[in-house]
Amino acid sequence: MSTSHKAWLFGAAGAALIGCFFAASIFESRTKSPVFDEPAHIAAGLSYLETGIFRVNNQHPPLLKEMSALALRLDGIRWPKDAFTDALLHGDPEQVHGLEWPVGNAIIAKNNPDIVLLSARLPFVLLSSMLGFLIYFWGRQLVGPLAALGAVFLYVLDPTVLAHSFLVTMDAGFAAFTILFFFALWNYLRYPNWRRLLACGLALGGVLGAKFAALLLLPVAAVLLAAAVFWAVEHSPKRQPTYLDPYVFGTAPNDLCPCGSGKRFKRCHADNKNPTPVFRSTSMRMVACGCALLLMGVVAVGVIQLLYFSPTGPSLYIDGLRRVNADHDPNHRAFMAGQFAPRFTSYFVLSYLLKEPLASIVFVCVGLIVVMRSERFRPINKLFLLLPPLVLFAGHTIWADNLGIRYVIPALPFLYLIGGVGLAALIQHAAKSVRVLAVMLCAWIVVTTAAIYPDHLSYFNEAACLFTRPNYIGFDGGTRCGPLWFDDSNVDWGQGLKQLKVWLDAHARGQRVLLDAFTGFPPAGYGLPEENFDVDDFVKNRNVRPGLYVISAQSLTRVLASLGMNSWLLDTAPTAIVGHALYVYDIPAK
Repeated sequence: MSTSHKAWLFGAAGAALIGCFFAASIFESRTKSPVFDEPAHIAAGLSYLETGIFRVNNQHPPLLKEMSALALRLDGIRWPKDAFTDALLHGDPEQVHGLEWPVGNAIIAKNNPDIVLLSARLPFVLLSSMLGFLIYFWGRQLVGPLAALGAVFLYVLDPTVLAHSFLVTMDAGFAAFTILFFFALWNYLRYPNWRRLLACGLALGGVLGAKFAALLLLPVAAVLLAAAVFWAVEHSPKRQPTYLDPYVFGTAPNDLCPCGSGKRFKRCHADNKNPTPVFRSTSMRMVACGCALLLMGVVAVGVIQLLYFSPTGPSLYIDGLRRVNADHDPNHRAFMAGQFAPRFTSYFVLSYLLKEPLASIVFVCVGLIVVMRSERFRPINKLFLLLPPLVLFAGHTIWADNLGIRYVIPALPFLYLIGGVGLAALIQHAAKSVRVLAVMLCAWIVVTTAAIYPDHLSYFNEAACLFTRPNYIGFDGGTRCGPLWFDDSNVDWGQGLKQLKVWLDAHARGQRVLLDAFTGFPPAGYGLPEENFDVDDFVKNRNVRPGLYVISAQSLTRVLASLGMNSWLLDTAPTAIVGHALYVYDIPAK
């Protein structure tokens, strides 16, 4: 098969995978209720577009919320005008803190939750699909076409990505703009020009407008620019010298040629096969890279001003940066593996090892060995692949709250590219047994991801159960053991209310239901009962009032851990586990 035919085939396969991903994301979105953070982001975005006031939820930059709000406005959904919204926009910030949740809930409930969520989430589905194409097109340049296709395969079948691809939250969108920025930077370094420099600045403004954690990427960009002075991004006989090279032509086509002939450069040495070069020292080239980064920053500041609809956008951005985690409880203690602590150093690494498919982790390990050992990958390629995810993991480990793997989603596309290298290496291996192994690992990923559909947010791989409850391992991996390891958005983020309503209508119509839900959206919005109960007492004592008890995996995790994992519930099979997140226990009358 010719190279052009292979390229067409790989491109078609990648597009097909991303098309399936888009459809799966849309359908999964239709089954899920709002997660805890979505009402606040929906309210904030509409307030920005309709009023131009940036006071709501400003601990996150506005870009992604504005994109969601624009889709809502196109669907005819508007910012409500009442006493609550007036207080939210003009009242004392300390007194109205958290009011964006009830305002967002009112917007969702009054305009039909299904309609609001479909419109609000559509931009995020499109962004996540765009990220798939970025992985492929950048991957073709960075790691080769087969590895790029393998990276897309790992991306579209990652349960974590599917779970967050449609949510009106910051993480998936931040990942998309992160890859867009590094893709633009890579192509700028291949052949610097003003157009590509402008593209880098716009992409930098986009990623900074997506999430404040993007500030971690600025030193990464500086290192990559400096590294390009010593290691060329691309070696090609057709490549023209640029300011990154030690010998360049510092003359524009219509300038006088520096040779002294008096002719225009394009009519003198530009057509000469051996023109006289101009030498630029390393320090000069480093200064030029610093100026390029500065110009990118200037363009990015302009983008931020546009996002805040004001020349004072940078000051609003800095004010929002000061408010990061403003809605987080300072007394909150993170949970991991049965323990509570303010923060766990190994939290994000362990969540990656337990919440990513094991086969995908195998491909990443193989790919890492190939990348590090192969001379086919130049040092600059390795830096682009390895430095951003290392900084993102390290930065979130130091500063981020331990609330879920979602914080490091922007680091995952780099690991998919490395995993694509591993998959390509195994597929192209001389030994047939190795190629068969690669196919089996791919099939394992497909089966696991399909088995847990549409509940990907709660996914854990088989290692979660392997050493404690191996009998809980199923086609959906070790998801049943997830609550023994982590809580919050790793297991239940309020996404299962709609599924619970369907289950109760089918299996418990007319029965007394007591509900403990971890959600920012009221269960009554889906017609669910709001009779609560004391979860601590229920977990300690089986002798409670008869009825159906529905417990969020979030509560179950933390309560069992606080009791030292000593409870009758651990040895009692629930009547059902709705959406892999809501545990139903039927307590009969005596």
